[in-house]
Amino acid sequence: MSRWEELTGGTSGEDYAARFAALADSGKDMHGEAGLCAALVPAGARVLDAGCGTGRVMIRLAELGYDCVGVDLDASMLAVARRQAPELPWIQADLATFDPADLHVGVGFDLVVAAGNIFPLLAAGTEAAVVSRLAGVLRPGGLMVAGFGLDAAHLPVPPGITLPEYDACCAAAGLTFADRFATWDAHPYEGGGYAVSVHRLPRG
Repeated sequence: MSRWEELTGGTSGEDYAARFAALADSGKDMHGEAGLCAALVPAGARVLDAGCGTGRVMIRLAELGYDCVGVDLDASMLAVARRQAPELPWIQADLATFDPADLHVGVGFDLVVAAGNIFPLLAAGTEAAVVSRLAGVLRPGGLMVAGFGLDAAHLPVPPGITLPEYDACCAAAGLTFADRFATWDAHPYEGGGYAVSVHRLPRG
């Protein structure tokens, strides 16, 4: 069982969506993740939203002209996503074991984004498998972008993976380090409890 399932019981979709709707109503910018993705790859690029949840990031990327697929294990979160954007492809699958054929990969994705503390909320011990699966659906030159908390102040669960451990998983999957930020607004990372990491699949 993933840490997310232990935390929520797989029934938190409506509550999660309501929390973000309230933040949006308060005037908070809810599109930092999509903004960073849009700065990294041009409109029209294929994007996989890994751990898409209720679809907040992917729906925004689709509005910006990206060709998106969302995958998540939590049926309650996907129910919200499908209600909000029934025209988009939402796939229920485990990131550690999914079949790439289920994602209609074709020539692969230009970018995989894992927002929302995906890696610390995975089932313990599956982090390397998830990185490998996600790297496997990238096309040469494609990017993987993951943002997650590193300490108790930035996580709803005890910290599950360090940056060196994550970088090692990426290296083992054939990805090279490209950049790291402190926020989705691309502020430079100089240490701290949250990081957004960018890794690239070499072209050849």
